[in-house]
Amino acid sequence: MGNIYRLSSFDFRQEDIHMKTEPRDEHRWLDQLVGEWTYEADFAIGPNQPRQKSKGTEDVHSLGGLWVIAKGEGEMPSGGIAKTVMTLGFDTYRNTYVGTWVGSMMAYLWTYNGTMDSTGTILTLEAEGPSFFKEGKTAKYRDMILLKGDGVRLLTSFALGDDGKWREFMTTTYNRKLNYN
Repeated sequence: MGNIYRLSSFDFRQEDIHMKTEPRDEHRWLDQLVGEWTYEADFAIGPNQPRQKSKGTEDVHSLGGLWVIAKGEGEMPSGGIAKTVMTLGFDTYRNTYVGTWVGSMMAYLWTYNGTMDSTGTILTLEAEGPSFFKEGKTAKYRDMILLKGDGVRLLTSFALGDDGKWREFMTTTYNRKLNYN
């Protein structure tokens, strides 16, 4: 019987530790995001403010068939260019989608936990972070990725209001330029 090691809240015997995870269906779903994309975003920049639009590109690559890394670049409503990086994967130990998001416009690392709907077309990612609408407060957020087919996907972002209702504040339409698969 081998030694037992503790990693986070999981106990492993040395003979149970594998350094190679084989992709599962959940990982293969993420492969549908791989490629070069253009996007148009429509979003609210604040209460009682007119909605804004921006355009950009996103380059999504697979990392070992287990993760996708999306690097984006696009217009900021106040001018200038924003750069973003999103990682998405499926954590086989916790049996959930996980990810991160960072952008050149803010000093906050967003962490996602997500679920797939029963149709296998909508990945819902939830996070908590700085409120976009109330300075000094935090809020809960939900990003939903919908695969529409024909090289089109939607990302719709919501914030949880004080009344307990989710309110959409951004919709982004992505069109595939190039498929890397």
